[in-house]
Amino acid sequence: MLNHLISLHDVTVDEFHQILDVAQKLKKETKAGIEHHLLKGKTLAMIFTKSSTRTRVSFETGMYQLGGHPMYLNGNDIQLGRGESIYDTANVLSRFVDGIMIRTFAHQDVLDLAKYGSLPVINGLTDLLHPCQALADLLTVYEHKGKLEGLKLAYVGDGNNVAHSLLYAAAKAGMHMSVATPAGYECNAEIVENAKADAKQTGSILTFTQDPNEAVAGADVVCTDTWVSMGQEEEKAERIKIFKDYQVNAQLFGKANEDAIFIHCLPAYRGYEVTEDIIDGPRSVIFDEAENRLHAQKAVMALVMGNNK
Repeated sequence: MLNHLISLHDVTVDEFHQILDVAQKLKKETKAGIEHHLLKGKTLAMIFTKSSTRTRVSFETGMYQLGGHPMYLNGNDIQLGRGESIYDTANVLSRFVDGIMIRTFAHQDVLDLAKYGSLPVINGLTDLLHPCQALADLLTVYEHKGKLEGLKLAYVGDGNNVAHSLLYAAAKAGMHMSVATPAGYECNAEIVENAKADAKQTGSILTFTQDPNEAVAGADVVCTDTWVSMGQEEEKAERIKIFKDYQVNAQLFGKANEDAIFIHCLPAYRGYEVTEDIIDGPRSVIFDEAENRLHAQKAVMALVMGNNK
């Protein structure tokens, strides 16, 4: 039974598929106008020390649609580990609300909230992981491809939190994943080892290279992310030079399968990590993917905060 969603490495293969199944069910009901107030009377504290339009809107809307109440707390409202210890914050919030969603920089803050509190914690993003995005990504792939197992996902660019959570998701789903990053910008070594261990359970094959052409060859799904994440603005000029050969353009995307789709978690910077003709082209599914943040997160909230707990 899911108690938190901090890392997809922590969920079983069955739990992973359960989240996607519930997401599809809730999405169908939403489209049909069928209410599902599974969290009626419950309150979700949404802590944002790192701002985001998509994360706030999708969690707030999702909580309303589930019949609950979302409560927005920004970095000024709650001084995590500065004004008050995380231990005290976790214990106090546990007396008031029914769940916490946190989007922050330090992954340890999320781990500590879950450790010290007595309520479900959902990782809305940390510098290390972005599990809700990976769930939305694979829900989108499933909708367009009709399956996940055996497909090849290529990720090109920075070995960041998006890449890390996609590795975990691909491993749980039995997808093959090839990651191309420049030297010095590889995925976290511990994440890679964890993902490889997960992959052994499902037959997933995970490969790593510095050659984007090699990674994209024969891919069913091509993914990239911004080269400059929040907090890295001072490195922008240097990063643009380093990542210039990792742009997803017509030449690179042409190495993928003819029916390959393109995904990107947004915000995107056209002309940098991806060209306009790809991200705004017929094989881009970025807005389906953005919408699926809502449905995937509703599934997570329903499963970790539901009345069956």
